[in-house]
Amino acid sequence: MVRRMIINNTYTYNSTDTMKKNKIQLFAVLLLVALGIGAVSCKDTESYAEKLDKERKASNAFLSGYNVEMGIPADTVFVTVADVGEANAPFYRIEPEGNVYMQVVKAGDRDSMAHTGDKIYFRYSRYSLLDWYEYGYSIEESNSVDMEYSSRHFYYNDFSKSASVTCGMGLQLPLQYVGINSEVNLVIKSQYGIDTEMTNVAPFRWNVRYFKSAL
Repeated sequence: MVRRMIINNTYTYNSTDTMKKNKIQLFAVLLLVALGIGAVSCKDTESYAEKLDKERKASNAFLSGYNVEMGIPADTVFVTVADVGEANAPFYRIEPEGNVYMQVVKAGDRDSMAHTGDKIYFRYSRYSLLDWYEYGYSIEESNSVDMEYSSRHFYYNDFSKSASVTCGMGLQLPLQYVGINSEVNLVIKSQYGIDTEMTNVAPFRWNVRYFKSAL
């Protein structure tokens, strides 16, 4: 895994019934984790509600530097980074409560969409927006250089698999709208992040590329 430092220099919602059911299934699997957070927060000097507030502020601070669209385009044709550059490409809210925002770098092959149960490999880089917001820098981690030694995958829309539960819902949501071989930038809050983020209550900024093959 590669690490580098990131410096802080500064609705219409469409979803399939299946994804809604799987969200409920995922939250059921993670319920004990959430209950554990509540128990710990009672003992901490900082309450869980205060941590959520800091997460919200960090996410909003990052998104304030971009145009934000509160829903998905009716024709699902996105303005991409390839079209207008990263500074001008909007972040789209793709989860109704604002837990996941997506900026499309490239939409991939729209004739090759993910289907339930597909094993999807992804390359990523990510950094904590909480660290970026509070300390002015964050350490980026990445498997983008060589997936042979740091392969990550999930099974699309199938949260009966541990790999999918570990990765969380947020990394899967873009595949409702973009195809295989796509690339997106994401802001994912803890409730939709990988399982460890639920405990840490930390939002992350991700860059993700989706593939059908590990290499």
